[in-house]
Amino acid sequence: MNPTVARLTLRGLLGRRRGLLLLVVPALLLVVSAIAAGSSGDKHELVVNVLGKLGLGTLLPILGLVVGTGAIATEIDDGSIVYLLAKPLPRWKIVTTKLVVAIGTTWAFAAVPVLLAGLLMYGTKEGLALGYTAAALVAGAAYSALFLLLGVVTRHAVVAGLAYALVWESLIGNFVEGARTLSVQQWGLAVAESVAAEGSLTSAVSLGLAVPLLLVVVVGATAAASVRLAGLTLASDE
Repeated sequence: MNPTVARLTLRGLLGRRRGLLLLVVPALLLVVSAIAAGSSGDKHELVVNVLGKLGLGTLLPILGLVVGTGAIATEIDDGSIVYLLAKPLPRWKIVTTKLVVAIGTTWAFAAVPVLLAGLLMYGTKEGLALGYTAAALVAGAAYSALFLLLGVVTRHAVVAGLAYALVWESLIGNFVEGARTLSVQQWGLAVAESVAAEGSLTSAVSLGLAVPLLLVVVVGATAAASVRLAGLTLASDE
């Protein structure tokens, strides 16, 4: 990591407008969880719906989109990335530093609230809170890498990311059986299933498949973003 790049990236992510937007996700999750905790319904089902469908399926990819694209896309759009690229830094180090900051921010604003929401609704029973937290950690890392890559590849990263998060993850990934294999949400659920008590959670993807796919996405997206960023340097020189 490069401390200067990390500091500038974190400052950009936690700026006034973006920082307020990031707070909306955990606030919404905790409010819904508090309401669910006070209801008289099946608490296990409520946890699965709130943390699984709302938290992991909708709010986490949206937050990952805000953070992942915000880590670099804004600098590329306004041209300020040129000043960073002018520094004697390997392009891969710029990307990995921004990715680490993006992942850490996603964890802080998503994984921690998921844990708190799970404990609020269900306590430590069946390990559901811990399982969904583990899912938020691994899925958050994958989303951060994917959306950071989008921020480097296209100027329409937010639109493309929303289409992926809302259409693929929230709609197709939940209801089309064959598509679940390529869903980050389902990969995260596979991890949650392995952490929670046996039989309390189910995933459409096995852990043995989910972990390699998560690693491929994070490493592959990081490598692709590094190569693309090097190409942007050449283009600016020309």
